[in-house]
Amino acid sequence: MIIGTPKEIKNQEYRVGLIPAGVMALESQGHDVLIQSGAGLGSGFSDEDYTEAGARIVETAKEIFDTAEMIIKVKEPQEVEYNMLRKGQILFTYLHLAPDEAQTQGLLRSGCIGVAYETITSDDLTLPLLVPMSEVAGRMSTQVGAHYLQRTKGGLGMLLGGVPGTERAHVLILGGGIVGVNAAKMAVGLGAHVTILERSVPRMRHLDDVFGSSVTCLMSSTYNIEAQMAISDLVIGAVLIPGASAPKLISKEMILNIMKPGSVIVDVAVDQGGCIETTRPTTHDNPVFLVGDVTQYCVANMPGAVPRTSTFALSNVTLPYALQIANLGVSEAAKLNGHLANGINVYEGKVTHRAVAESQNLEYTDIATLIS
Repeated sequence: MIIGTPKEIKNQEYRVGLIPAGVMALESQGHDVLIQSGAGLGSGFSDEDYTEAGARIVETAKEIFDTAEMIIKVKEPQEVEYNMLRKGQILFTYLHLAPDEAQTQGLLRSGCIGVAYETITSDDLTLPLLVPMSEVAGRMSTQVGAHYLQRTKGGLGMLLGGVPGTERAHVLILGGGIVGVNAAKMAVGLGAHVTILERSVPRMRHLDDVFGSSVTCLMSSTYNIEAQMAISDLVIGAVLIPGASAPKLISKEMILNIMKPGSVIVDVAVDQGGCIETTRPTTHDNPVFLVGDVTQYCVANMPGAVPRTSTFALSNVTLPYALQIANLGVSEAAKLNGHLANGINVYEGKVTHRAVAESQNLEYTDIATLIS
């Protein structure tokens, strides 16, 4: 199979879909790999690193899209990219389609086969290709929140852990999944008061076993959200419903009427539409906006700011699936691996992920009927 990796073009996105080790693994199986010149520079890989691994360097993304049978990248295709896709071409990347009707329609028009990292499943009920980026984003969310709590950034002027004789900051985390756990690890490590709101009682028991008395776990409800918002200096949105739009747990009115002036919100769920009513995607160039006197951060590609860490972590989990697809073809690979089949969101003009279809009121087609 001919496999191509273009340079990412989303604002301040420095990750890359394939590292040289991945190129070598694919080439060793008899596949041809094309890399756009400069694609790996943001993550510390030169064109020479790729050629030494066996890749062929091409100058433009168009050459990649025109030639490759499978495109491996990191972020969802931008308009100029999904307009270059063609029928039957495999796109293997993060898609986050549920809140993005324009991208969904672009992929459907192209007739491509869109395999989304974030909806591939596993036997242990996790999302293995989402986990590493959720770990990165969760840890970054606490760092980012601490940064914007500085008075020089418009915040309250609080240090998360305080110092002896001063008040520690209160951090509220909505959701006790991978993002929430990693946000809590950082916040606890910095000495903050940390509260996690979670709907699952078994999950709360697990969190209690992990964190003990260093974290307070409460049932997620409107009452508890409002009560905690009133005392919180930093709120982190860490809610995920696989493949679907995130539920809106905090309204604009709650922010304006309950939160302290100078407090900060970081909505990591922005890729799936956000769990805050006021969420709108921002960029690393212009990451925050004000809701009243509250600073809100909603960068949709947070891990792109630490590409060296993120690219290695992502490649560790994506490469085995890329090899399956390349060696068997996407249909045969999906027949043999139901978890991979769950990653196919669109297939030659049809929506094949139920949550995406329901989020956009589109017709759903079971992928099994298309690959049988």
